[in-house]
Amino acid sequence: MKIKILTDNKARDGLKGEWGLSVYIEHGGKRLLLDTGASPLFAKNAEKCGVDLSGVDLAFLSHAHYDHSNGFAEFFAVNKKAPLYLSSNCRENCYGRRWIFSKYIGIKKGYAKAYRDRLIYTDGLTEIGEGIYLLPHGDGDFSCYGKKNGLFQKNGRKWSYDGFDHEQSLVIKADRGLVILNSCCHTGADNIITEVSDAFPHEKIIALIGGFHLYKSSDEDVKSLAERIEETGIEQIYTGHCTGDKAFAILKNHLGDKAQELYAGMEINI
Repeated sequence: MKIKILTDNKARDGLKGEWGLSVYIEHGGKRLLLDTGASPLFAKNAEKCGVDLSGVDLAFLSHAHYDHSNGFAEFFAVNKKAPLYLSSNCRENCYGRRWIFSKYIGIKKGYAKAYRDRLIYTDGLTEIGEGIYLLPHGDGDFSCYGKKNGLFQKNGRKWSYDGFDHEQSLVIKADRGLVILNSCCHTGADNIITEVSDAFPHEKIIALIGGFHLYKSSDEDVKSLAERIEETGIEQIYTGHCTGDKAFAILKNHLGDKAQELYAGMEINI
């Protein structure tokens, strides 16, 4: 399996970064794309990396936030064949709020209607292809994470803390075990690992790739998470985007070589 980070907050090798994440994967003869970042930047970086987006077979949206979905218009313009798989709970209803102020942070309004012929909505554990799965999260009361991070859903005139029922993991079977790709892990990286383990009880989980949404978390919370991640027995984590520099330093200090930092241009071979 070959994984290329097309967009992340940080970048190297002449690429540019932004607040967002986009990941290109080659596995089992298939070419996959997870998320498109916050703009068409992912496509520019892909070209510089020698990644042909027109050849992508399957695309996936991790959750209904702009910094992972805003580039899909560019993708659909370049790629005329790949369906986009997203959770059936993805709607244009995600907001960030601070004090009395709110800001829309969801999928660009009108996308779902404009590109409805390219969208496939999923429910529950779904096998997309041989060894390629989507697993939804947020099946429980995870609204505490929305409250902690000031993230909301607005349905009609009703506001509620986001429980991230629109979030899903891309899970891929590699030779040695499972690789999880979850772009923000809003419900907790340890919970994501545990849910995947429960869904695949006889499989070893070797890696988790994605942001951990820790940039607002206290040092104590990050240290506690690092301990819980270690208890899962996972071999490797690759994290960036919304994790934050300070939080990554704490994870690295606790997990050592098990923790690697993402950047646009990074290639991971598993």
